[in-house]
Amino acid sequence: MNPDPNDSGRVLGVDIGGTKIAVGIVDGDGRILAQTRKPMVGNGTAEAALQAVTEAIAALARTEQIQAMPIQKIGICAPGPLDPRTGVILNPPNLPCWRNFPLAEEIARQFHMAVKLDNDANAAALAETRWGAARGCRFVFYATIGTGIGTGIVLDGRIYHGRTGSAGEGGHVSIDYQGPRCNCGKRGCIEALASGTAIGARARAKLAAQPAPASVLLDLAKGDASAVASEMVGQAYVAGDALAREVLQETAEALTAWLGNIVDLLDPEVLVIGGGAAAMLKPFFGEIRNRLPARSVNPRASEIPLRMAHYGADAGIAGGAALYSEVS
Repeated sequence: MNPDPNDSGRVLGVDIGGTKIAVGIVDGDGRILAQTRKPMVGNGTAEAALQAVTEAIAALARTEQIQAMPIQKIGICAPGPLDPRTGVILNPPNLPCWRNFPLAEEIARQFHMAVKLDNDANAAALAETRWGAARGCRFVFYATIGTGIGTGIVLDGRIYHGRTGSAGEGGHVSIDYQGPRCNCGKRGCIEALASGTAIGARARAKLAAQPAPASVLLDLAKGDASAVASEMVGQAYVAGDALAREVLQETAEALTAWLGNIVDLLDPEVLVIGGGAAAMLKPFFGEIRNRLPARSVNPRASEIPLRMAHYGADAGIAGGAALYSEVS
C-alpha cells in the first residue's frame, strides 16, 4: 500500500484524566510540537464531559501554529475500564460521568478524523516502546506509579489486550493475600502497598506509632502527621530523613517482590517505571534490580534492565499518538 501523501505523520494525542485534559501534537519521532491543558468535567453529565474534551481539542486546533500542520488522526488515552476495540468508555471510577459511552465515535463525528482509544497505561507503554526508554525492545513491561499503579504490556510492537481488552491490570496483582484491602476489593494488591497513596499512608502510620517523632516529614506537614502526603516523603528522603528512607525502602521491597512475579510471568526484555512517584523511587532502582534474581525463578532475571520512563507528565499525550504506531 502506498503511503497517503496527505499524512504528515503527526497525530493529535489526547490525555483524559479525572481533573484535566491534555492535548498535544506529536510528530512521527515522538516529539511533542505543541500542547495545551484544560480542566475536565468528570462529575457532571456525559455531554458536559464530552464538551470539555472537544473544547480542549478545538482550543489547540485554533492556534496559528497548529493550523499549518495537517492532522488526520486523534489518539485518546483515558482511565479504564474501557474497550479499545469499540472505543467505548465502560465505567471508570474517576470519570463517573461516562458509562458505556462511545467516546471514539463521538470525537470522530465532531472532528471528521480517525480516532483510536486505549487505556492510559497501555498507551504510555507503547509510547515508551516506540520512542522512549524501551525503544528497540520487543517485550516490554511498563508501570506508572502515582495515585494508583497502572501497567501496560507490549509484545512485538503491539499492546497485549487479552481476550476482552481487560489485560494488563498489573497494579491489582496481589503479593499478600492477607494484606491491606485495595480499592478494587482484593487484598494485598501492589497498588495498596506501593502506590503514591500507599506511600503517604505508610508514612502517616509510622509517625502515629512513634510517641514523639523527630522527622522532617512533620516539619513539611507543619506538625500535622495526618497531612503527610507522598510528595513530602520524597522531599524528606532527599533531606536525609530516616523515617522517609524507611518508608521508601519498604516500598522498594514490595515492588521487588511484585516485579519478580512479573518477570516470571512475562520474561520481559525491559522494565520501565514512570508516574509521579517514580522519581522518588529512582534512587532504589539499582537495589531493586540487584535483588530481582532472588525474587524470580528466571535464571536470566539479572539481565533485565529497570529504566525510568522517558515521558513524564506528557506520557498521555505521547501515548495517544503512539496508538497509531502499533505494528499491524
